[in-house]
Amino acid sequence: MRRFFRPRAARAAVAVAVALLPCAALAPVAAAHGGPPPANPVAARLDAYWNAARLTAAVPVDTGLEANSAASGLETDSVSSTSSSAVDGPQPGEYIPPSHSFDGMSQVGTFFWTDVSGTGRTCSGSVVRSPGRDLVLSAGHCLRGYSGTSPRRNLAFVPRYHDGKKPYGVFPVRANGVYVPQEYYDLGEHAGAEYDYGFAVTEPNQDGTPLEDATGGVQLLTGTGYHHTPVRMIGYPGGAEKPLECWSRTTRWDSDDPAEPGSYPRIACDAFVDGTSGGPMLVPWPGGWAVIGVIGGYHTGGYTPQISYSAYFGKNVRALYADAVIGTPPAGPKS
Repeated sequence: MRRFFRPRAARAAVAVAVALLPCAALAPVAAAHGGPPPANPVAARLDAYWNAARLTAAVPVDTGLEANSAASGLETDSVSSTSSSAVDGPQPGEYIPPSHSFDGMSQVGTFFWTDVSGTGRTCSGSVVRSPGRDLVLSAGHCLRGYSGTSPRRNLAFVPRYHDGKKPYGVFPVRANGVYVPQEYYDLGEHAGAEYDYGFAVTEPNQDGTPLEDATGGVQLLTGTGYHHTPVRMIGYPGGAEKPLECWSRTTRWDSDDPAEPGSYPRIACDAFVDGTSGGPMLVPWPGGWAVIGVIGGYHTGGYTPQISYSAYFGKNVRALYADAVIGTPPAGPKS
């Protein structure tokens, strides 16, 4: 996902949002019929599978831990052998805001799945507002292994996971419900670092409740620039019982690495290690929060635990969101 290192451990200057859809499109979808929603047996199976023991034992994917990761298209924490020698970490004298663990928030959670060896794996994500009330935003390198008809291997999203608990239940990811840019599949995690984002379309939980009905959602912002303050970053370190949060600000970082080009929002926050990939960068927004980035891109989210990056959220993110909303057939690896 993002790290070789693993330590154990107001006012908003937010640019004007580019509207994704008319406000009316974000209103709750009315129930098609009266009475309680039907139970979801797929979610019930995953809820039983992801018991407390499996949840707490799950770990992020690390370089060398999954020999078949390249062939299967699953994410890795590798860093380009041609990485720039320029500073990709704290600058001299730079203040690094501390992070701390907490019980989480309803709109942020973690994906759980099993890799080809049967080991439980994790990656972070956040619920974004959508007409279908079913979208999770994450990093492209977290989701790309689940495109098309790829094996799903118990893939599910657990909002506000903490201490082995699933307070809102388990939300399966739909078949053909993973949206990652075609450029990311084609270029790979380094040359395509500017496209390291994705959406997962979920099914209702075991009680039949749609994701956003259970948790609420955050507003997705695009085209708002690189500079934001304050920014609240949240992510789930691998093996941790609780998520981390940190308050900081984003600035612009221009890569000088020809193997991993692009411009990225950059944020200083301590102890964001393996597993935090896909976690949101949030800014205050009327009625709640808005997301302006996710941990991912430029060395798959950061080369040190103190500095994180996001792909820039521009028109390409907006287009991918629209594809996920209307159900356009998703992109995938070229055969």
